[in-house]
Amino acid sequence: MNDTAREPRRERAPSAARPHTSPVPDTDASLWSPSRRSLTVGLVLTITLVAAESLAIAAAMPIVAKDLGGHELYGWVFSAFFLGSLVGIAVVGGLIDERGMAVPFVGGLVLFGAGLLVGGLAPSMPVLVVARFVQGLGGGAVSPIAYVAIGRALPAALRPRMFATLSTAWMLPGVFGPAAAGFVAEAFHWRWVFLGLLPILIVAGTIATRALVAAEREHPTDTTSGVREAPAHRRRLFLAGGVALGGGLVTAGLQSSDPALVVGLTGVGLGVTVLAFRPLTPAGTLTMRRGYPAAVLLRGLLTFSFFAIDPYVTLLLVQVRGWSATFAGLALTAATVLWTYGSWVQARRSAHTAPDVFVRVGFPIVGLGLAGILLALVPDFPALLAIPTFAFAAFGMGLAYSQFAIVVLRDAPTESQGSSSAALSLADAFGTALGAGVTNAVLAASLRGSPDIATGTANGLAIALGIAVVAAAAGFLLTPRLRRPGPDAPGAVPGVR
Repeated sequence: MNDTAREPRRERAPSAARPHTSPVPDTDASLWSPSRRSLTVGLVLTITLVAAESLAIAAAMPIVAKDLGGHELYGWVFSAFFLGSLVGIAVVGGLIDERGMAVPFVGGLVLFGAGLLVGGLAPSMPVLVVARFVQGLGGGAVSPIAYVAIGRALPAALRPRMFATLSTAWMLPGVFGPAAAGFVAEAFHWRWVFLGLLPILIVAGTIATRALVAAEREHPTDTTSGVREAPAHRRRLFLAGGVALGGGLVTAGLQSSDPALVVGLTGVGLGVTVLAFRPLTPAGTLTMRRGYPAAVLLRGLLTFSFFAIDPYVTLLLVQVRGWSATFAGLALTAATVLWTYGSWVQARRSAHTAPDVFVRVGFPIVGLGLAGILLALVPDFPALLAIPTFAFAAFGMGLAYSQFAIVVLRDAPTESQGSSSAALSLADAFGTALGAGVTNAVLAASLRGSPDIATGTANGLAIALGIAVVAAAAGFLLTPRLRRPGPDAPGAVPGVR
């Protein structure tokens, strides 16, 4: 929601305990003005890299699995990335508040590049899973740093527009990336889908790093407490590892064929996850406290619903309906375009519409779109139905996705923007990892009891789609928790109910 329509948040006076950030002027209403152009370009290029990596690997994975074997580890390639992101996100959240944005950003890019290199050379599926975990460690730095850069360097009126611009950064990779990745994997080798991204990483990383350094120089933040807070940083690292370990145990437990292991590993994993997750998020997150704590948890629920299916759409079209990887990538292209369109719709209307309204509309659209994909599993219906229905779900994501970040930037205290933004990304990554992991577990169980891969894949995806739709319905019912209590609370929108 555009904060120009809100009562301004009352700021406490700077003190030694509160990092001081220079005020952001509201006079220039353009993201492309000379003072903001480098930051806009840097963030857009970085998100473009993330988009290219995500879409390309999703499109190529059916061929990778056929080459390396290990179909039971298919989902782990995606879950490992997001489990690694959990650690990277939690660590970078503390580093932003202590060390600034540029240093952790460079560290993240190095890890991301190392993961790409190892993934491109992987001799087996287990090695590829490890490489994706390393990629996730580095990739986890991107979202929190982008959110904090937006919060510190841009006035409130420009934030919805910047989020829409970042969604647009997915457009070019979304239109050409999946089909190109499928073509490269089929005509040359899937390894080039990984290795070919390394030059893009170097170019985008250099430009983005320079932009972040310039933004920190223009809007300085006191980071002298970083050395004194080293124990707190180590604690965050320990807790982040606990979240990743818990998520991994849940995923492994769900995939086990032994009922005792299913119950034991899943139960222990959930317990570890909750104990480690709680201190890394704002107070009240797990109890859905109104306002930005609820936004953190709902973001995870949204990503769980959508990304329980997103990595498997190309698998559906290739394994179940017999499409080529090149044409199956069209589903990801259409989804990217509609996600971007939904993001621009929310940006244009954000000055007059509260964030919870977009979320209240977005969750049902996601659920209906995912439910429509079920038709593509039925042989009597054309497989082509998977493309518009999945794109419709992505349109709902475009409407709702950035609203949670807007709520956090609107309501979270300035001195904890880094950790609050990291908590949002943490819930995002955990929801994604858990969604992909649950679907992978369902697929593995279905494949064990089916006579062939196509039938097992179809049955497993049908169950996973049902789970995702239920999660979207739950998110819709919980959306009112985004509104802060009281009509006069900071961040309330006059006249909007």
